[in-house]
Amino acid sequence: MEKAIREIIQFNQERDWDQFHTPENLAKSICIEAGELLECFQWNQDFDQESVCEELADVMNYCIVLANRLGVDLEEILLKKLEKNRQKYPVEKAKGNSRKYTEL
Repeated sequence: MEKAIREIIQFNQERDWDQFHTPENLAKSICIEAGELLECFQWNQDFDQESVCEELADVMNYCIVLANRLGVDLEEILLKKLEKNRQKYPVEKAKGNSRKYTEL
C-alpha cells in the first residue's frame, strides 16, 4: 500500500488539487463514492466486478487522501480500530453471529 499511497499523493500534488481537499470535502467524496459502490448492487445480487473494483478504488482513494490531509497513519488507525473491535467482539461470543456487540 505504501506505493499506492505515495502515487495518490503525488497525483494530487501534480494537479494542485490539495487546495480543494478539505476534510469536509473529502468526507463528502467518500460518501458519494460509497453510494456509487452501493449502486453496483442496487437491484440484485449480480454485479459487474470491474465496476465494483473501480468504485471501491475511488472510496479507498479518498480515504487515503483524507488520512494524509489529517496527518494520520492509515495502518496505525486501522490496527487500533481492529483491537477495539476484538474487545467488543470476542471470538467466543461473536463467531458465526451477526448481532451488534451490545447484543452478544
